[in-house]
Amino acid sequence: MKKIVELTIPAKLKDEPIIYTIYKKFEIIPNIIEASFSSANGWAIISFEGSEEELDRLFVYLKEKDIDLKFRDI
Repeated sequence: MKKIVELTIPAKLKDEPIIYTIYKKFEIIPNIIEASFSSANGWAIISFEGSEEELDRLFVYLKEKDIDLKFRDI
């Protein structure tokens, strides 16, 4: 299953290796389509591929980190 998601990442997470953590913690293949980061905040459009269960776990994790998720059509 593949989902394309726009992430809005708050400034408090700017020094956290979010993509690396996703890669290590979940059986997901992330593909960064577009991204922009500054000291104030960041956003990224990422394609995530994996099982429905792993994607659900990932999205719960991201929401718990206060990362805003907007799902896009493939």
